[in-house]
Amino acid sequence: MRLCRETRCPVHVVHLSSASSIETRRRAKQEGLPVTAETCPHYLCFAAESIPDGATEYKCAPPSREQQNREQLWQGLFDGVIDFIITDHSPCIPALKQHEKGDFMAAWGGIASLQLGLSAIWGEARARGADLTRMARWMSEGPARFAGLSKKGRLQRGLDADLLVWDPDASFQVTPERLFFRHKVSPYLGRTLLGFPSRTLLRGQLVYDASGQATTAVGAPFLASAALGQPLLHRS
Repeated sequence: MRLCRETRCPVHVVHLSSASSIETRRRAKQEGLPVTAETCPHYLCFAAESIPDGATEYKCAPPSREQQNREQLWQGLFDGVIDFIITDHSPCIPALKQHEKGDFMAAWGGIASLQLGLSAIWGEARARGADLTRMARWMSEGPARFAGLSKKGRLQRGLDADLLVWDPDASFQVTPERLFFRHKVSPYLGRTLLGFPSRTLLRGQLVYDASGQATTAVGAPFLASAALGQPLLHRS
């Protein structure tokens, strides 16, 4: 923040996990400094106290922190101090997680969450009073604007019709069979998430249909949904 103040060079903080920096970020925002920050689903969904001993599938860098820290991150989002959420999708082969040894120091540090980010965040966000407008800003409009994708992230005439049709009230359990990842390694396995995606359209073309009528390669719709910043639609 000090260097940003001196140089006015834009600064973006990635993978914000520690709430101790939120007040510094808040003051910078109040000063009008060109600073943005993002956080990730695992920092908003997991708390260090609840991670089982030796469960290396939870390892990420920076690490997940305590529950109080997690709640402060959520407050930072609601206050607009944290600008948006990105998945930080970091897959690996199971052997690199060294689950049998339970060695956090030796295990690969990364969490695969591209497919699950929306549902993981929605359940936690709604429990804290967030609505779909906030979700669209945190996970669609904000990332698209930051990445310079001017035709993405919003429902507006003339923009790309990148749409997600989902049921925000439907829950589902994360099982290996449901994952589109090549390697079924995830701390979300066994969890029940809220908000089931049924269809994805990329530039107006159907690329995923949960009924089994998808027309594209496995995984492509979720890449489109998270990387391109899709608006959210509620199918009644």
